[in-house]
This record gives sequence, structure tokens and C-alpha cells, in this order.
Amino acid sequence: MRWGLLQDGESPSDDGSQNNETVTVGDELVPERVEEMIPGMVPDELGELLLVLVILAIGWYLSKVIVRVVGRTVAQRIERPSVTRTVLRAVRAAVLFFTLLIVASIIFDGFELLLSVTVISAIVGVILAPLVGSFVNGLFVLADRPYEIGDMIEIVDADQRGFVEDITIRYTKIFTLDNTFIVIPNSSIRERDVVNFSAEDERTRETVQFEVTYESDVSRARQLAERAARNVDDVISGGPDIRIGSARYPAAPKCYVDEYADSGVLLTLRVWVKHPYKLLAARSAIQERIRTRYADEGIEIAYPHTHHVFDETSGAAQVTVASGSSPDSRSANSDDEN
Repeated sequence: MRWGLLQDGESPSDDGSQNNETVTVGDELVPERVEEMIPGMVPDELGELLLVLVILAIGWYLSKVIVRVVGRTVAQRIERPSVTRTVLRAVRAAVLFFTLLIVASIIFDGFELLLSVTVISAIVGVILAPLVGSFVNGLFVLADRPYEIGDMIEIVDADQRGFVEDITIRYTKIFTLDNTFIVIPNSSIRERDVVNFSAEDERTRETVQFEVTYESDVSRARQLAERAARNVDDVISGGPDIRIGSARYPAAPKCYVDEYADSGVLLTLRVWVKHPYKLLAARSAIQERIRTRYADEGIEIAYPHTHHVFDETSGAAQVTVASGSSPDSRSANSDDEN
């Protein structure tokens, strides 16, 4: 490309050849393309960067749209919320993964080498092995269905109760009754004893034990205990029997004579509580009402104590006290005699 001014009568190409790279504007020659006017103004790297950003934005938006579109259909066909969330997360992860593959193919010229069998094996062996193990445990948790999102469960060895907030492939998140979160890996929770209070029915049975003295009216004590429990709001006061497996239990509170203990008659009161997280509150209210009713009726709650009883078979202690003498003087006289 030529730069400069044309002389009078000079044509753009005196040698008869055509120069398509220049145009004449007045007396000057101007480049036809911007890249030739300012070399390096739009480098190839900047173009690739813009393309990568556009692809990432499209992939991110597309993953959200796909999840939104198929989410309702998946939720209708899969009744379990935990499985639905896992499927939708897998769909979005797949879209983002293919987006990253496209971006990597643009950035790296040797991308085929990166995807070679040796490199992939090393990545799986060193980095992905724990993730694969957690993934497998997560599948077992989802398949076994020991609990579901929204269920109240108890981790026995940790003495923690709470509601299942989320179930993923890697972990289970529990919102405890103490207003805290517990995140337990699925590989760990599968090896623990888990009590599910909401598997099929939230109604949970609670047992309250107490003793009354042998002198008390046991039948009356049982009636008062049942009546006290029925007046607690969180306790089921009656209705159809509650079925557990092939067994049926009365829904109303029921008090039984458990055993004759050392200090009194042991009574066992069994009640059904409407919600599992109300167990402690219901138990406390029941015991307060029982104590009040027993006090009004003159029924004594037994407690460990000892009575010393002497009768004709116990023998008699011979004690002789001389008149006009005190124990101290008798002790002094005894010492003098010795």
C-alpha cells in the first residue's frame, strides 16, 4: 500500500497495474480496511475473549431456561422433591459442562491432548475419586429413601433433631430445632442410626412414667393421669385407633400399671403427640397437670426414702440410766474406776 500525495496528471497506478488496496480521496490515498489503517487495533486475542464471554453467558442463561422449562414436568413425574432437585441440578450441570467444552476448544489449540486417556485417568484418580464415592453414596440415599425433604429426623449418636432442608448427591442439610444447620456427608450418614419421625405419619407416641405410693388409690391415679393428658393441646385426646404395621393402638391417652417398685407403684402413661417437635413441650405440660391433680386429690407421688420399723421381733435395747446423773458424769466415774 502506498502513502503520499498524487502529482498533477499522475494516475493512481502509472504502471498499468490495479491497486485494490488504496482509494483516492482528494489528493490523498486512504486504506480500504480499518485493520490496515491501524494495525493491531483489533487483535485476534480480543476477538476470542469476546466470543468466549458470549458463549459463557449464553450457556449460563440457557441452563437456567432449560431447568425452568423442564422443572414442572420433572416434578409432576417424580413425586420426591429430593430426586427432582437432583435431576434438575444434573441437567444444568450437563449444559454448563458442554458450554465449558466449547470454550476450551476455542482457547486451547491442543485440547485433544488435554482430553487424552492418560490425562483423564489422572484427573479421575487424584481429584474425582472422593467425588465419585460421595456421588455413589448420594445415589444410595436417594434410592433407599430413609428420609425426605421436610421430614423430621434424629441423628442418634449426635443427639441432634431437625428437619431435612436439602438432599444432594454429596451431603444432607438438616435444620435443627436449635435454629442451626448441620451438613452431613452422605457417606457418613449412611453408617449412622437415623430416626425418622415423619416417614408416613407425624403423630408420635410419648411415654411418661411416675410412681405413686402404695397407700394411694391406684385406679384413681390412673384416671387422673389420663384426664390430665387429654387436656394438653398437643396431645391427641381421642379418635380412631392408630395403626402401626399390623398393630393398633388407642389414640386417647392410656395409663397402665407397669410394676411394683421399691418406693411405690410404677405407672406408665402413653400418649400420642400431634407433631414430633412438640414432644418435650407436651411431656412437660402432662407432668405439671398430673402433679396438680394429684395434689388436689391427695394422691402422693412416691420418691425413694427409708422407714425404720421396729416390732416384737426386732429385739429391745437395754439402757439403764442412774437417777441424778448425767452421761458426762457417768463417763468420768467409769474412767476413775478403771
